[in-house]
Amino acid sequence: MNPQHQKRLRKIRKSVKMMGVSALLVSNIKNVSYLTGFTGSAGYLFITPNSQVLLSDSRYLAQLQDECAELEVDIRTAGSTMMDSVKRIADEAKFTSVGFESTSLTKHEYDQLASMNPRIDWVPSVGLVESARAIKDKIEIKAIRRAINLNQRAFEVITHQLHLDQTERQIAHNLEHQMRSFGAQGCAFDPIVGVGDRSALPHGRPGNKKVGESPFLLIDWGAEVDHYMSDLTRVVFTGKVPAKYRKIYEIVLQAQSAAIKKIRPGVSLKTVDNAARGVIESAGFGPKFGHGLGHGFGLEIHETPFISPIHEGKLMPGMVITIEPGIYLPNFGGVRIEDDILVTPDGCEVLSDLPRQIDECTVDVGR
Repeated sequence: MNPQHQKRLRKIRKSVKMMGVSALLVSNIKNVSYLTGFTGSAGYLFITPNSQVLLSDSRYLAQLQDECAELEVDIRTAGSTMMDSVKRIADEAKFTSVGFESTSLTKHEYDQLASMNPRIDWVPSVGLVESARAIKDKIEIKAIRRAINLNQRAFEVITHQLHLDQTERQIAHNLEHQMRSFGAQGCAFDPIVGVGDRSALPHGRPGNKKVGESPFLLIDWGAEVDHYMSDLTRVVFTGKVPAKYRKIYEIVLQAQSAAIKKIRPGVSLKTVDNAARGVIESAGFGPKFGHGLGHGFGLEIHETPFISPIHEGKLMPGMVITIEPGIYLPNFGGVRIEDDILVTPDGCEVLSDLPRQIDECTVDVGR
């Protein structure tokens, strides 16, 4: 296990000790990966104040030896379940209380835990590992920078290849192809491509509408590189921009700029959201901006912190977040401009640098 994961585990072990429980059962596989380096799809992690053991199955034996050779592991066979392993280890260690990730386990899984041993008190825990994940270290930030760079390169290629007969679905497929050809593991999420009025669907699925059917299209895409994500959104213009669309685009651009200016350590998440939301509300489009302003990302595309009118908390150095205000007008079109931001000790750094101005986002297209 490398020093990076050892440091993370030490931090969580201290939290386990402060909780006053015998152990913490980590069941969110992304949290397991963050703490150990294991990248398989099946694994639980028991953490005590002094040790840890990773539970998995024989499919991952060689992978575990490669990714975290020094970590104690418990490998089950086909004749037993993960819960069987949990019970056996808890019984052997004589745990009296165990914290568990209540946002990860299902009700059925919790009922299985609760019925295993009546002497064990199962204590719900929320966000313990996720709060640690919110602060990225230098290695994580480096991976995110690579993902953003690759993301932008792929976008530049596909926008130079745009033609009027291309469909939304073809653009999405081309984006994924380019990201993979540049070295991505794949998409961070299914790309969103919306031409014309379909750009008003914040999470619309790419369909068969063609580029030539409107002078604007919205693209929201991300790459996964070394298990870390990126997340960007741009509007691309292929013809004369309608005055109404230009108006809402400039409002969203102003809102994003207002929010970014607020980003620095110690500022509340609500303050950043309010900066952008206030611009949009003052322009009369408040009801047309119905989602949060942004979110953290890393091993997952949506993770702590969440920037919205309802989420508590403050920005801290090392957080990497999106800022993505939008205005969505059904049957006409929508605007969202999204960039990736690193909170630094004295402010912030915009990690993405694709153009945002309308004239800079206008491309020549052919047939």
